[in-house]
Amino acid sequence: MENCDIIETVMGNIKIVKYNKPKRKNAIDIPMYLKITQILNEAADDDSIAVAVLTGNGDYYSSGNDLSGMSREHSHLDVLKEFIKAFITFPKLLIAIVNGPAVGIAATTLPLCDLVFAAENAFFLTPFSKLGIVAEGCSTLTFPRVMGDRKAIEMLLLNHKMSAQEALECGFVNYLFKPEELQSKVWDKIVEVSKLPKHSIKATKSLIRNNCKDLLQVNDKELQALQNVWDSGEHLSSLQNFMLEKNKSKI
Repeated sequence: MENCDIIETVMGNIKIVKYNKPKRKNAIDIPMYLKITQILNEAADDDSIAVAVLTGNGDYYSSGNDLSGMSREHSHLDVLKEFIKAFITFPKLLIAIVNGPAVGIAATTLPLCDLVFAAENAFFLTPFSKLGIVAEGCSTLTFPRVMGDRKAIEMLLLNHKMSAQEALECGFVNYLFKPEELQSKVWDKIVEVSKLPKHSIKATKSLIRNNCKDLLQVNDKELQALQNVWDSGEHLSSLQNFMLEKNKSKI
């Protein structure tokens, strides 16, 4: 599955995955979902890989789902389910370098990562209610756990645009860097953690995630709720309004 919209490289024992569709703000389409899922699943079984790193090319980490290719078909949800599952079940260290704004699923999957480095000019937005759809990425479980119920409701229901500084303060990200320093300064830390004993990391991460059962169940429930909304067609007017707003804004 060759896909130039995803750049896959290896640095020592670190697998690097870069969203590479900057003209569309790294919006994720189905081939990109499939490619990232494949990369993460293969890296999970590759003994030479200790850490996987996700980042973006250009000004955005990712603007989320490519709405121009949004489908109501079950096959689309199956792809999305496996993409999220690859994050949930990844047994090694999973790190995000958020080089710019993270929207939708690009934001909801961040709590499924183990470390999140972000640029100071990044923001985080989950506009599900504006789209008339349902939160995904296990965010209905992870957001309240990470930031508390009140802030999670602001994010998932009220379309709150969270700044990088606010994300740091509520524990959504681990470290902030100036945009021009982000890609150079994070690598010392990433290389350092890549040298930690792999067996220890895998065992402790498995215990923290409680063998992933809760997250996998939440993934199933969220996507079933999303399918129900799509089947009803209730989201269509909201989606049209969102697209009109999006074309007039920077998001």
